[in-house]
Amino acid sequence: MNDKQHTIKAPVTVSGIGLHTGVQATMTFCPAPVGHGYKFQRVDLPGQPIVDADVDNVVDLSRGTTIEQNGARVNTVEHTLAALVGLQIDNVLIQLDGPEPPIMDGSSYEFIEALEQAGLEEQNALRNYFEIPEEIRFLDNARGVEIAALPLNDYRLTVMVDYNSPVLGSQHASLTDISHFKADIASSRTFCFLHELEALYKQNLIRGGDLSNAIVVVDRVVSEDELSELATMLGKPKVAVKKEGILNNVDLRHKNEPARHKLLDMVGDLALVGRPLKGQILAARPGHAANVAFAKKIKKKMLEADSSPIPSYDPSRTPVMDINQIAATLPHRYPFLLIDKIIHLDATTVTGVKNVTMNEPFFQGHFPGNPVMPGVLQIEAMAQTGGILVLNTVPDPENYWTYFMGIENCRFRRKVIPGDTLIFRCQLLAPIKRGIAKMKGQAFVNGKVVMEAEMSASIVRKDA
Repeated sequence: MNDKQHTIKAPVTVSGIGLHTGVQATMTFCPAPVGHGYKFQRVDLPGQPIVDADVDNVVDLSRGTTIEQNGARVNTVEHTLAALVGLQIDNVLIQLDGPEPPIMDGSSYEFIEALEQAGLEEQNALRNYFEIPEEIRFLDNARGVEIAALPLNDYRLTVMVDYNSPVLGSQHASLTDISHFKADIASSRTFCFLHELEALYKQNLIRGGDLSNAIVVVDRVVSEDELSELATMLGKPKVAVKKEGILNNVDLRHKNEPARHKLLDMVGDLALVGRPLKGQILAARPGHAANVAFAKKIKKKMLEADSSPIPSYDPSRTPVMDINQIAATLPHRYPFLLIDKIIHLDATTVTGVKNVTMNEPFFQGHFPGNPVMPGVLQIEAMAQTGGILVLNTVPDPENYWTYFMGIENCRFRRKVIPGDTLIFRCQLLAPIKRGIAKMKGQAFVNGKVVMEAEMSASIVRKDA
């Protein structure tokens, strides 16, 4: 799995008809900055409103997942989102000139091809994974649905479906590595049963459905009159039933293509939690309603974890900035360069790490025999961490200085000694105006606050 966030290098466009609305639409994937996530934009509506791909915005689950925000609705988002998750793309603006993404061939494959054509671009921030902390379970006894998420340092999904159909039987599909999504899952097409077709039509759904973008499973004997009626409904001169029960002799791409498509749908629906996941997902008879209910349970756990102010730090992960990149950004040098790595950086927040050792030069004269890191140097290290955040807001940081103008509400809670790993987190308290930044900073050791302060800084051009 990727450690760094990714977007795409350039915009790329696909066009086609929507599965349920039957409306022709053009969809453009656009690059987006760090921390942007997935957002749809209805460019055909007044004001071009944005719809966040968020489980809290789900408003309809009639054969697909529909989201709505700011007076704008986007139907059937799951295949589009599955392609982005499958390529481990984090930040994209999806511009759409209609109510529904094009269905294409009924799978995610053509979206994958378009995104790969645009090219992926690594961004200077770590992926903000949500790691499943404990078993999360969803049950719908009436529908025989069960979904569970278990802790795992990876993202794996297994789906089992059983439609009580002699044609499909019981099927299962697994994705053991997200990098295999394109090869193993992306090309699996949407499907429905023959007995559902007429009902869906009467509900004003599948107006863009076609035998080229959906598999129709025939699980009973069909008369010639019914086939003629189907042909008229689908706008075809003739339809037929293949011996294994697939309408119009459509060949399956995989023996378990329906199960694989259910897994594809689940990948897309779970993208609505808003962050890439790490965990083992096991699902029996899932559908959009269950997927979304399950995603809401995951998001609730995620928000509970996020309410904790303690930054997580995994020393094994590649940092956003190592010491050489920090030295290329800040003017400080030995013995005054006081942070070792940056592990998180976005538009409003930065997290830095300082490993305190007995070899620090200040221990020679500060409390000999009782080595304690001077509070003033803790402030300086936190200020340098904040300096990285401030310089990240200008296009050419090497041409700027940052000067700290004030420190307020500073408190030292615990002493810092050799062997401690100091984690600094600085967050902007307000947007930067006229080159002045104000931020709240905290320092942690072993999950406990050791120091905190509010700091003000000024950004000044070097040639000013």
